[in-house]
Amino acid sequence: MLESIIIKNVATYNATGIQIDNLRKINFIYGTNGCGKTTLSKLIYNPDDIAYSNCSLGWKGGSPINTLVYNKDFRDRNFGKGKIDGVFTLGQATKEEIEAIEKMQTELSDLKTKGIDKKSTLAKQEELKLQEDNDFKEVIWRDIYKENEVVFKEAFRGFMKKETFKDKILHELENNQEELMTLEELREKAQTIFVKTPTTLAPIARIEFNRLLEIEDNGIWKKKIIGKADVQIAKLIQKLNLNDWVNEGRTYISEDDICPFCQQETITENFRKQLEDYFDESFTQDIVQVKALLNEYIRESQNLQNLLEQIESQQKNDSESKLKMESFSALLKTLISQFVTNKELLTSKEKEPSRSIELISTKEQLQDLQTLINECNKEIKAHNDIVNDYTNQKNKLISAIWKYLTEGHLATIETFVKKQEGLTKGIESLKKQYHELREKYSDLNKKIREANKNVTSVQPSVDEINRILKSYGFLNFEIVPSKTEANQYQIQREDGTIAESTLSEGEATFITFLYYLQLAKGSTKEESITEERILVIDDPISSLDSNVLFVVSSLIKELIKAVKNNTGSIKQITLLTHNVYFHKEVSFVDGRTPKNGNTHFWIIRKNNNISTIQAFEMENPIQSSYELLWKELNNSSQNSGITVQNTMRRIIENYFKILGKYADDDLIKSFNNHQEQEICRSLVCWINDGSHGLPDDLYVEQQDAIIERYFEVFKQIFIKMGHEEHYKMMCRVSEEELVNNDTE
Repeated sequence: MLESIIIKNVATYNATGIQIDNLRKINFIYGTNGCGKTTLSKLIYNPDDIAYSNCSLGWKGGSPINTLVYNKDFRDRNFGKGKIDGVFTLGQATKEEIEAIEKMQTELSDLKTKGIDKKSTLAKQEELKLQEDNDFKEVIWRDIYKENEVVFKEAFRGFMKKETFKDKILHELENNQEELMTLEELREKAQTIFVKTPTTLAPIARIEFNRLLEIEDNGIWKKKIIGKADVQIAKLIQKLNLNDWVNEGRTYISEDDICPFCQQETITENFRKQLEDYFDESFTQDIVQVKALLNEYIRESQNLQNLLEQIESQQKNDSESKLKMESFSALLKTLISQFVTNKELLTSKEKEPSRSIELISTKEQLQDLQTLINECNKEIKAHNDIVNDYTNQKNKLISAIWKYLTEGHLATIETFVKKQEGLTKGIESLKKQYHELREKYSDLNKKIREANKNVTSVQPSVDEINRILKSYGFLNFEIVPSKTEANQYQIQREDGTIAESTLSEGEATFITFLYYLQLAKGSTKEESITEERILVIDDPISSLDSNVLFVVSSLIKELIKAVKNNTGSIKQITLLTHNVYFHKEVSFVDGRTPKNGNTHFWIIRKNNNISTIQAFEMENPIQSSYELLWKELNNSSQNSGITVQNTMRRIIENYFKILGKYADDDLIKSFNNHQEQEICRSLVCWINDGSHGLPDDLYVEQQDAIIERYFEVFKQIFIKMGHEEHYKMMCRVSEEELVNNDTE
């Protein structure tokens, strides 16, 4: 069944357009000519037309069913070709065969209902699954992606949309076997790999300081370097502790005998001999060694200091340096201070060899510096290993990042996965059940089609159309089967000539509609006469005489009753009309239930060449002055006799004279005997008299006594003219509304 319609950007429907919701089994849409009714019917007939690309139809359960649309296009498609496609119905079927087909049709309808329900449940589960999926995407996007976007953006490349990010998270949960790392480790590696494409770093040169330490540990520094003790002069020198002074003074002795200090001739050969013996070769060697070690220490320490200062300078200027600069600089500063102190001590040793000195050991400082350099070189090697294996290391880091992220939100992810697995399992089960129902439906539908083929015929449709034509005075032509083509009709006059091209507009319209009604009950294909369908009828009474208007309304009302009672293959009727009288006639089916949940009403209006629609739901919006006359007549007990006369006149004039084109004599002659004719004549005269003049007092006194009698004659006019149903309809409507008004 059609549930909703959206139409816009076509004909008189603008970009906003209209939306018709809550379509029921029976739908009445009223609108004046040119307001957009036919455009609406064309959309329903062919929604795939490019002209309706901005429009849509909403079907119950999302399953469209066969749609039969009656409008001008229907007439153009089916008439004017000289032949008409035959309509198959169950004309030759026995009672048992019809009952069997109806039983299968009922089962088919039940299967369809179950299928629609199952599909609806399936759609809800799929919608729930989609909602869970969307919620999960939002949560992980907020809690994982946004929280780590800055640091790990490189790892997220290719997954920077919510859908792909979600898929990646689920994939990593299932497949990531990487070792779990801490956030700090990941960030440190990310700085190396992600910040920019890394380059190799040069390792820091290893410092050599063993010789320096050997010099510092040499025993010469603690040794008191003095002359030989067994020389005569030694006792005096050592007693006065003049060893270093005398040794230095030796350098001032010249070749003569004059002392460089007292300027006396005291430098004898014996004295010279004692000095030479005292400062013997052993003493000289020690002095030479002290000088040599001093010079070597100064050279080695200075070279080492220069190297370390160069390392410090280079690493400070290197943004990618791995050296712990603060510790390195502190150690270097201490080392330089130690070098200065040791140099001073060594210099003093050189000047005073007899002194015993102890140098500050630089071993600890140098070893600590070497440790820092080694650690730095280790990091440089690791860095260079990464650079040399950049792609692999980058992929490993990315994998480690995803591992960390999934493990950090494991509860959320696993809860989602568990829900999705449950929903997926349920959806698969529903799909299986739905497909099984579809297969059963398809199999049963094939059986029905085969059964229809065996018992269908086009002749019953021909007979029914001709019966209706003759019943309503169309006697000069009829529908006959084609003599040359099977299952085809032709319109033929009594003399045997083809009448299609010579039919009046009204005749063509009426016979087209009768053909449409037969098509609504059957099909041009044998196998599909019992298929479910909906009807859309657009102004079927155009160009019809007023008496035929009532015929058409009566035929449509029979279809409406069948739809409301769920009998037959027609599941929905939508009627569009501009004629208020026809609308009122056809929309009235049961006067005792003027409102029905299966029936909804709309009015389409066009203002400034733009169509709009107003919904009235179960409330029929079409109320004419004619209907108000009937209300007044049924409230005659509260009105004067003069009012009753005038009301009867206007009803008969509107209904029989204006719409039906009947004269007074036509009404009178409808009665069978002379007495009834006279009563009718007197009523007409009484009506005309009462509505056009003022009765005198005597007439007024008698009038109340005859009102009921003439009411009966008024009723009989409708019965005799064949419009009893109209009389009942109008009386019941009024009575029902009168009861409602009294209740209020």
